[in-house]
Amino acid sequence: MKHSKLTALIFIALILGVIIGHFAPDFAVKMRPFAVIFLRMVKMIIAPLLFATLVVGVAGHGDAKSLGKIGLKTIVYFEIVTTLALIIGLTMANIFKPGVGFVTGNTVHAIHMQEAGLMAATQAHTSISEMVISIFPTSIIDSMAQGNLLQIVVFSIFFALAMVAVGKAAEPVVNLLNSVSQIMFKFTEYVMYFAPLGIFGAIASTVGANGLSVLKSYFKVIGALYIALAVFVFLVLIIVCKIVKISFRDLLRALQEPALLAFTTASSEAAFPMAMEIMERFGVPKNIVGFVMPTGYTFNLDGSTLYLAMAVIFSSQIVGINLDLNQQIIIMLALMLTSKGVAGVPRVSLIVLAGTLASFNIPILGVAILLGIDQILDMGRTTVNLIGNCVATVVIARWENEFDYNKMAEFVKQSKEESIGNDIQQKLGKIKEG
Repeated sequence: MKHSKLTALIFIALILGVIIGHFAPDFAVKMRPFAVIFLRMVKMIIAPLLFATLVVGVAGHGDAKSLGKIGLKTIVYFEIVTTLALIIGLTMANIFKPGVGFVTGNTVHAIHMQEAGLMAATQAHTSISEMVISIFPTSIIDSMAQGNLLQIVVFSIFFALAMVAVGKAAEPVVNLLNSVSQIMFKFTEYVMYFAPLGIFGAIASTVGANGLSVLKSYFKVIGALYIALAVFVFLVLIIVCKIVKISFRDLLRALQEPALLAFTTASSEAAFPMAMEIMERFGVPKNIVGFVMPTGYTFNLDGSTLYLAMAVIFSSQIVGINLDLNQQIIIMLALMLTSKGVAGVPRVSLIVLAGTLASFNIPILGVAILLGIDQILDMGRTTVNLIGNCVATVVIARWENEFDYNKMAEFVKQSKEESIGNDIQQKLGKIKEG
């Protein structure tokens, strides 16, 4: 109910922002501080959320001896698939160029002046060596203060590996950070309650400054992302399903309820328990589902990873930064690390996007603009996250020769019978009404 109410408020804020931006542009432009305040609140979450979740994720699953073959195969699969998602995201962003011509130069300059505290220089790293040097922090406190995601990720990984090496003595710290991560999830939820106000300010001021013509650019962004997600599903997930010899259509039919829940709430966590139960009934052993699904929500958020790749290019395009192929490859390598900190709750991708842009000294104007339509974008990418993780459980089970095809056939048959039964009941109900 909380998710549905927040979603409704976000759409109401979106509509009100457009209306006020059109009919009262001067007043609407003054609403920008609401968007800036919300962005500041988002930025204050970055360091503690990423540090706690990443350390717990690595320390909880980082012991190679205990994970064995399943752990290694899972990580290998995740890295291959997320790399493909990044490549597709970057390719689609370069094809559609959603950020080109989005706002006028005067508007960009005005926003730069208003949001100087949130903006940085407009020069990205120019070489791989420069990026590698910059990701190693001299002070983790300074990295957290600046919101430098890459440096926080590097420190978190080394910290987690040291905890794994220490073993039992580190358990109190693991428990503490696990509690911190839970607190930060709740903290994030509280911050997101301010999303409607921030979205209202972002949309109203953007429409007020640029007119209704900016909505065409918004539709271009939405269309580009959903096309990219569809390309990923067809070129990656469906082909993977063919390789492991299962029907993607049957899997999608089995996941229709949790997928719909993920789409409407824009939260992977909301659909997580139901999806796990369905995958066990679908033929994946419980131990594989229990390991792959939770790990996937740290290391295998395909939709969010693809979105981040597009969003970084979009954010550079709207401020006139032309990233060459070398720079985009560097960003892709960086996102392979920073995207691991994306949590399965609504709009957390905005947090990672803001941190990634800051790491490359790209103004976070794109975050303010995307804020207005993030609910619509989040619905699509979250659904792909869920389906991608469910496909991963099947792949690992098949890789371990533990997938139960008989159980899958029985589940599919039962689902079809239930579907037919529901159709018959609906027809009988219509006949009685007639």
